[in-house]
Amino acid sequence: MATQTFTITQPTKIHFGVGAIADLAGMVKELGGSKVFLVVDPGLKNAGLLERITAPLDKGKVAYVVYDQIDPEPGLKLADNGAKLAKKGKCDCVVGVGGGSAMDVAKAVSILLTNGGKAEDYLGLGKIKKAGVPKIMVPTSAGTGAEVTFTAVFINEKTKSKGGMNGDPLYPDAALLDPALTVSLPPHVTAATGIDALTHALEAFVSTQAHPISEMYSLEAIGLISANLGMAYAHGENMEARSAMLMGSLLGGKALAIAGVGLVHAMAYPLGGMFGIPHGLANAVLLPYVTAYNIIGNPEKFATIAEVMGQNVDKMTLREAAEAAVEAIYNLNQDVGIPATLAELKIPAKKIPEMAKIALTVTRPVENNPRKPTLEDVIAIYESAFAGWGHQH
Repeated sequence: MATQTFTITQPTKIHFGVGAIADLAGMVKELGGSKVFLVVDPGLKNAGLLERITAPLDKGKVAYVVYDQIDPEPGLKLADNGAKLAKKGKCDCVVGVGGGSAMDVAKAVSILLTNGGKAEDYLGLGKIKKAGVPKIMVPTSAGTGAEVTFTAVFINEKTKSKGGMNGDPLYPDAALLDPALTVSLPPHVTAATGIDALTHALEAFVSTQAHPISEMYSLEAIGLISANLGMAYAHGENMEARSAMLMGSLLGGKALAIAGVGLVHAMAYPLGGMFGIPHGLANAVLLPYVTAYNIIGNPEKFATIAEVMGQNVDKMTLREAAEAAVEAIYNLNQDVGIPATLAELKIPAKKIPEMAKIALTVTRPVENNPRKPTLEDVIAIYESAFAGWGHQH
């Protein structure tokens, strides 16, 4: 600690609890909002959840405009169109409900309403000058942790690449986390979003930017997710498991916002940008392979991860304990039906060199990674993720 200097910004008010959605109108009013721009995942309608969000607003006599033109991997135009509609509707507060995509679009709309311009003007770091209108995030998956981060990720339609807006003004003013809203998530979405949350916590834990405060969030998140994801996947109505997963996702988001993520995320970007693989699924498939590569960069931390994930490491050497982390991740993936290889995602092997080049352009996660990757390294990891473990397991 004597060699570390760090700064933490954590401005988001967090309201957590089963049934907490009933307090939505009160939270809007508390932030000074009178008309809400409600950004929702289209899936919410099909799941019959939209009513659960609008009812408290109706009851509290808060007007709203619903915007449900959201894609799983959103393009910049979704933010631009949203901002136009919000302006036209004279909305002074944004509420994002759903997965990471809906929350990212909601964050961007909030910023565009006060800063003007187009979404692509704000890609990168530190481009956002003014605070946005008040924004409240309501995650319905456990998930991305986007409700407590300062990032909004989009596909740039022109370049087909993924890029993020980053900056403190993107931090939501409030996050409302109601585990009851996650109950209707289908098992495969529970799985992919759950491993996504695990990836955030795990990558933040081994990040070169990690420090005692981020590590506290990371370890708690890894413990909650690894102990509860199987149960939430097996029986969606298990409210205890759903609550633990939503808390784990929140803490993973906190860890990510403080310490950043690593090579798994960098390598997941081209899978989303080039092939439309959902972010959580891309992370999940890559996680064991990148972990195996990273072990030598920080064996002690990987040994700790193995232990927190329930592996019995007492009689193991440090190296064996660290490798047990890969085993634990691989087994959890298997339990919840995550595809074992990139081949199963129908990714063409000949695109691997191009993907590797793009992955290395995602500079911050690459810099945070505990092992410094070369282009050959990244190609080799993609190739092993394509081929699978062979007879290792």
